[in-house]
Amino acid sequence: MPPRGVKGAKNKRMYEHIKESEKKEGRSTKSAKRIAAATVNKRRAKKGTTKKSRSRKGSSKKSSSKKR
Repeated sequence: MPPRGVKGAKNKRMYEHIKESEKKEGRSTKSAKRIAAATVNKRRAKKGTTKKSRSRKGSSKKSSSKKR
């Protein structure tokens, strides 16, 4: 069962997949859950599906300048 912050079917599947992969690597269940949740949350923030990232989304863009 994923933590409360992991929403959506795709994110839940990803959480379970990462958790199982970490367990196979020999990590404890507690560590595997923590790593899986952090990875899914990082992806959500980067994609812009979290409340915090929505408010910051425009401020993280860098302007590109080309030299001629």
